[in-house]
Amino acid sequence: MPALLEVRDISFAYEKGQDVFSAVSFTLEAGEIYTILGANGSGKSTLLACLMGMLRPQQGVILLDGRDTAGMEAGEYALKVGVVTQNETVSLDFTVRDYLVLGRAPYIGLLKVPGKAEYEAVDRVMEQMRISYLADKSILHISGGERQQAQIARVLVQSPHLILMDEPTNHLDYGNQLKVLKTIVRLAEDEGIAVILTTHTPDHAILLDARTGILDHAGHLHSGDAADIITQDNLRGIYQVDLCMTFIPDVNRRACVAPAIH
Repeated sequence: MPALLEVRDISFAYEKGQDVFSAVSFTLEAGEIYTILGANGSGKSTLLACLMGMLRPQQGVILLDGRDTAGMEAGEYALKVGVVTQNETVSLDFTVRDYLVLGRAPYIGLLKVPGKAEYEAVDRVMEQMRISYLADKSILHISGGERQQAQIARVLVQSPHLILMDEPTNHLDYGNQLKVLKTIVRLAEDEGIAVILTTHTPDHAILLDARTGILDHAGHLHSGDAADIITQDNLRGIYQVDLCMTFIPDVNRRACVAPAIH
């Protein structure tokens, strides 16, 4: 039985001879979370764009359920993989319920009108995510945190096996960041959906306590369990700051702490 996702020795460069990353390899099974950490410019978003099919690696292969994604049609790929971007632009004044039903497009076609079954699927997901109160509100006039929750809900309506998230907590307040992280854990543990996300925040990877990859300044990906890979030395290497890892008894977990700035 092949892994849900297998990334084999992929490399990418925007200009010949200047690799953004090289020889990146990892596997992901159903229900697993994989968090990617790295500094600005390290290539996290570029790597995710390759996994999304937006960019094509110059070397290596990406396999989904044992099949090379390079040979898959966009519609077939969309049946298995959902994408949550940092700043999705929505220009049309949909209600949240109508925005979510767009997630059924891979099943019914873009030019077909969704019916009762599609809207029932939307209503189930909104109830699961506790955002039914948004159903009739304009997607343009809800908060950033609510819109991010709606974007995740739209992807769930798509019924993917794997969700790719590019800095899903970006621009959210701390409370909404935690809500998104809790949603990711629920998707993996309760729904069996695999999730790959990028983040700038080490504490998010610590809270998720899942497999983690660190993309270093040389474009190499170092993978391991969060407890093994998120170390003081590794974080200092990424961010070039004297960060400290410490255990906080009151919350019973490790945390990444920055030194005083004056």
